[in-house]
Amino acid sequence: MERSRLVFSGSGGQGVITAAILLAKAAVLFEGKNATQSQSYGAAARGGATRSDVLISESDIYFPKVVQPNILISLTQESYNTFSGIIRPGGLLLVDSKLVSIEKKVDAKHISLPMYDTVMEKIGKPIVFNICMLGALLGATRLVQAQSILKVLETSIPRDFMDMNKKALELGMKMGEAAAV
Repeated sequence: MERSRLVFSGSGGQGVITAAILLAKAAVLFEGKNATQSQSYGAAARGGATRSDVLISESDIYFPKVVQPNILISLTQESYNTFSGIIRPGGLLLVDSKLVSIEKKVDAKHISLPMYDTVMEKIGKPIVFNICMLGALLGATRLVQAQSILKVLETSIPRDFMDMNKKALELGMKMGEAAAV
């Protein structure tokens, strides 16, 4: 991988920005790569539009903004409608099948997974939906190792929440791996 350009999009409260931060930290701290992460919020903290750009590279990064992502994650219909047109041809589009209906034809591999429903069925708490999404991304792309994400989580969340987050990451990884085949 020379350079991966990602846009994480959704709405406030979904953990989109947290997932992007975790990925960038894992790449830098535990994988020896360069990464940048930037974010923007809508007018409302919860429910407003959110976007986070992540660049991961083995070489220097001189501009932190993603103009044309090769990976787009959309967790709301609004974010999909807004950003699906900017994906780089041949890229990857990852969406939650409950929250997003793929309507536009874009030149990208489409992966639509029941991440939210799986989290609610297997864990029962939506707070780890973003970690399941991150696992699906890793399962489909192998951008970083799951162990690197777990190491960042260990330094970022209370110990009591580690098992739940680990389970969510594993659920997402299995879905992402199956969809990548």
